[in-house]
Amino acid sequence: MSVKGAVSARDVAEAAGVSRTAVSRTFTPGASVSPTTRAKVMAAAEALGYQVNNLARGLTRAESGLVALIVAELETPYRSLLVSALTNRLQSAGKVAMIINTDRSDASVEAALRQAIGYRTDAAIVLSGMPDRALADLCQRNGLRLVLINRDEEFPGAVRIRLDDEEAGATAARTLLRVGCARPALVTSASATVSLAARARGFLAELSKEGVSPIVAVDGPTHYKTGLALGTDILSRADRPDGVFCVTDLIAFGVIDAARQRFGLRVPVDLSVIGFDNVPQASWEAYGLTTFRQPIDGIVEACVNWLSQPSSGNTPETVYLSAEIEWRTSVLSLSQRSQSQSRKI
Repeated sequence: MSVKGAVSARDVAEAAGVSRTAVSRTFTPGASVSPTTRAKVMAAAEALGYQVNNLARGLTRAESGLVALIVAELETPYRSLLVSALTNRLQSAGKVAMIINTDRSDASVEAALRQAIGYRTDAAIVLSGMPDRALADLCQRNGLRLVLINRDEEFPGAVRIRLDDEEAGATAARTLLRVGCARPALVTSASATVSLAARARGFLAELSKEGVSPIVAVDGPTHYKTGLALGTDILSRADRPDGVFCVTDLIAFGVIDAARQRFGLRVPVDLSVIGFDNVPQASWEAYGLTTFRQPIDGIVEACVNWLSQPSSGNTPETVYLSAEIEWRTSVLSLSQRSQSQSRKI
């Protein structure tokens, strides 16, 4: 037996009466090995309790199979859904996901990437923050491939996966105007991420084209309490809005609760609300939130497909995906608006 009682591939080979190479081929997906040899090796491995040391194998092949997910705010519904989908798909592709929990700062992302390099991970999927270009170059020199989800800068040899957030914001503006909202509002957090900024920019640009000046409320983190506070603020105004675009569903939930619980307003009769992300809670009857669907399946497939292909060297790549609207009951329909106006008359 080998050191400290650990069962080695050599032990299995001796027990099965085959070569060490035959054992290696048996446990290598796609390798050629006869059914008889495979049966002998598997029987010996079962009897001895042998497990493949994938880390050691990875070091030999200069591939670890590890993929680091660098992420902040794991507790939020959208982020947890995306991380869950990514880890499941990576595991199905024969890779091992390693989650490194960070804050939103670029400094924490740098520390996470250095940690990933130290563990000889094959790739890092960056969901939060933005690595410095010098650090991205260091990753490339160490063979660590980068996947940047909703990040704004291109890096050599990396792939960016981007949503058309600006067009979604424009669609939200057109939707509120189409259902007759005369005083639209934008509610966003002070977290100036690329995605949130693009959604706000698209919304405001579309309203500007139509000559409409919206109410804009910006403050706090991207959480429910921010929506509750900002919703309370804008609904306290004499010219309170009749339609609101919130850059995330969590903020939208806060705005809806402020409208109903603090002002006795009816959603959508008195206030139409649109969110973004389509988290599971958006479909709850308490909210029935009209929102934009994050294309989680598309994001995950783009990540895994890119990582499954040979490196393209220094050429950066960008994959663009769309966020489609999911219609529910938080936006007043044209027929509902007509009925409401008739009752007022």
